[in-house]
Amino acid sequence: MRRSVILAAAVALAAACSTVYVATTASAAVACAPAWSASAVYVKDNVVSKGGNNYTAKWWTQGEDPVLKSAQWDVWINNGACGGTTNPSPSPSSASPSPSVSPSASPSTSPSPSTSPSTPIPVGGLPKHALIGYLHASFANGSGYLRMADVPAEWDIINLAFGEPTSATSGDIRFALCPAAECPGVETEAQFIAAIKAKRTAGKKVLLSIGGANGQVQLTTTAARDRFVSSVSAIIDKYGLDGVDIDFEGHSLSLNTGDTDFKNPTTPVIVNLISAIRSLKARYGAGFVLTMAPETFFVQLGYQYYGSGPWGGQDPRAGSYLPVIYALRNDITVLHVQDYNSGSIMGLDNQYHSMGGADFHIAMTDMLLAGFPVAGNTANMFPALREDQIAFGAPSSTSAGNGYVAPAGVQQAVNCLVKGTNCGSYAPRSGTNPNFRGLMTWSINWDKFYGWEFKNSHEPFLNALG
Repeated sequence: MRRSVILAAAVALAAACSTVYVATTASAAVACAPAWSASAVYVKDNVVSKGGNNYTAKWWTQGEDPVLKSAQWDVWINNGACGGTTNPSPSPSSASPSPSVSPSASPSTSPSPSTSPSTPIPVGGLPKHALIGYLHASFANGSGYLRMADVPAEWDIINLAFGEPTSATSGDIRFALCPAAECPGVETEAQFIAAIKAKRTAGKKVLLSIGGANGQVQLTTTAARDRFVSSVSAIIDKYGLDGVDIDFEGHSLSLNTGDTDFKNPTTPVIVNLISAIRSLKARYGAGFVLTMAPETFFVQLGYQYYGSGPWGGQDPRAGSYLPVIYALRNDITVLHVQDYNSGSIMGLDNQYHSMGGADFHIAMTDMLLAGFPVAGNTANMFPALREDQIAFGAPSSTSAGNGYVAPAGVQQAVNCLVKGTNCGSYAPRSGTNPNFRGLMTWSINWDKFYGWEFKNSHEPFLNALG
């Protein structure tokens, strides 16, 4: 997300609670599995032994001592004492755990085994068609500051921009209100927290958006992953939030050479992000709201290119959100790709589509509703998400980002996706999608600056879709 006056591009589930794993006991007669190795990579269900006990991995891990990492929220399950002949066990693998594991799979490592889970977030639904926007809470630009209490009731999800790391690889996320010197009229922290509580009481969802154009987040180590979980949890608890929005841009996500299977990623920044979000989901329960706002480069470009590819020479960031979306596909509340600040992208009709009209929104969104082969490999299909998980992002005004489309064009795209009408030259492969979730915009502040065109046009339109 860009903070300049001219370009302010941004981005922004309830699912079943994660199962809590507890240690099990076993007779000492159970044979010991092969000894744990600090240098080996293990995936879900691999079994190792150390110190006279067997341990089972819950998910991808490397270098995490099972004796030290087998508490309730950790990566290893302590199966109890072992002895006698060594049992055969799955060999350590270089692959990550298959994200096909359902959300009942165990959460990621928590920052500390002694950390108690925070109070679960109450489960509450969104309207069938939601209006989603970003609030400039931590910085100022030419759009002006807007107090939380003054955000109109039409906004169903309010993403607080932004939580940013202390350094790219620290995993330590910080959030603070815009300083008064930079943002005249900023509310006090107490007023801000009270206003968030009032929004939630009214049924709105308030999330911490992490990243943005200036907030590069690279969880290169398990220590950074754990710090991410603990620091994000602290912000959620302090401000009383409903969840997080992942707005990783720039160089936050990039695939290592040889990591070519989005269903089984091995790149640490990808694996650790998946693990961290699973841990947050487990910590807060079924009411935890998870949204994502990737750019088209990181999602739809995966139809043509995925990472550096087996032939090399490509940008390793191409399609790099796909393993994250796939792994968390049962946990995502809303995925709203930024259909702005984008180059031309090939759609499922094998034609290039460009910003500026309904066609781009239709073609890009249809890819998520229909699914698509990754890097042209029909044996490696990225599966469609549910209709209710999909929205698309559009700039609220010409100053908010490249690719502004007037309300009539945005609504043409929604009518095509929902009802199959007025689709123009592109025929959606996904058919009709009556449960399409809605619209996201960057930003609420820019919308106010331009007289609330986005809100006033699209909120009644979404309500009338039925």
